[in-house]
Amino acid sequence: MIWLYAFVTAALFGCGLYMVLSRNVVRVLLGLSLGATAVNLMIFQTGRIQTAQPPLIRQGASQLGESADPLPQALILTAIVIGFALTVMLAALALRTYSDRNTLVIDRDGPAERLGNAFAGSESDDR
Repeated sequence: MIWLYAFVTAALFGCGLYMVLSRNVVRVLLGLSLGATAVNLMIFQTGRIQTAQPPLIRQGASQLGESADPLPQALILTAIVIGFALTVMLAALALRTYSDRNTLVIDRDGPAERLGNAFAGSESDDR
């Protein structure tokens, strides 16, 4: 079963990376979300069922039989919240990009490149 989870994680991360390398803003946004999901799944796999000390022990018992490690679960919950905030922020930027340019395709040269080289007039060679 671990191999299935590893394959699914690798497939999600590969699809996310492919989408991030796209020139479409929406695909980049979805690719980042897929990559974050793949990382969350990978962290979840590290917190598999173990026989270590559990976070909660019943009164009179010294240890439970099998319990999950709470640290990866807490990390995933935090990552989900941060990922959601990042997705909302990038969606707002994509909406702003669409309203300004009427397209969601990233241009090869943006407005900053049209201004010219910032170092063209400098005479110092200490770059």
